[in-house]
Amino acid sequence: MKKLLLITFLILIIPYIVVSVFINNDEMEFYYVSNDTIRVKDEKTGKISTILFEEYIKGVLSGEMGANFELEALKAQAVAARSYALYKMEKTKNEDYDVVNTVTNQVYLTDEDLKEKWKDKYSERINKIKNAVVETKGEYMTYNNELVEALFFSTSTGVTENSEEVFSSKVPYLRSVSSDDSLSPVYTDSVIISKEDFFKKLDLKNSDNLDIKYLEKSSTGRIKKISINGKDFTGKDIASKLKLRSNYFEIKKEKENIIINTKGYGHGVGMSQYGALSMAKKGYKYDQILKHYYTGVEIQKK
Repeated sequence: MKKLLLITFLILIIPYIVVSVFINNDEMEFYYVSNDTIRVKDEKTGKISTILFEEYIKGVLSGEMGANFELEALKAQAVAARSYALYKMEKTKNEDYDVVNTVTNQVYLTDEDLKEKWKDKYSERINKIKNAVVETKGEYMTYNNELVEALFFSTSTGVTENSEEVFSSKVPYLRSVSSDDSLSPVYTDSVIISKEDFFKKLDLKNSDNLDIKYLEKSSTGRIKKISINGKDFTGKDIASKLKLRSNYFEIKKEKENIIINTKGYGHGVGMSQYGALSMAKKGYKYDQILKHYYTGVEIQKK
């Protein structure tokens, strides 16, 4: 009788164990490295929220890269995001908040945002994001034992930029390096604007004439200064006014339209996210990706 009961029990319990272990899509528990917090300002509402630090990194990873990227690229992004946040926190000790939740600093999405965005894919995708955070728990980058400002962006032009050619200062760990960004859907792009809109957006007189002089370029070909019909602009001005993906562009006139071909997406300094994806697909680990894009850094752990 006891033997029969045991067999019956095993028949009932084994399928449950198999389903629980091998077909479990529930959201994984998220264990925090510490109870450290960060103050995040919502740029739309102005509200400042105090968020557990690793929860913040999870939200940044979801907002800046997303679960469709390779795990090693996500891990590299997690360490970069953690480094950037710690760097900002060191600078904002006496301020009301540490970071804002947009591209001004790092895009941060709440769980509510993600559930709305991912719907029935939420558990699957958030688990991948959490894995990247947990597998790099507490890790951040330093240069000469100081926190680094780990800048990153979407897509390079084939090389990243030296910091001083985009921003004001020369930073030893933000050096130009090669980057394979051919996987990016916006590696190259083309924008067509009517001649009338083109001149209007640049506050220029409408004209059939288009006289362009490229006055200064960065060492990698980005436009630093340009003259259009006698008026000088910076490459950043043009990119901003015309809503271009980067200041690596070429402008030409075709009948009544202006065609602008661009390359890359973002400022170009630090880690390229699609470059990181390419390296991950080639088998590079997250620390190798980080040390490629951030020259001379060390990875530390809290």
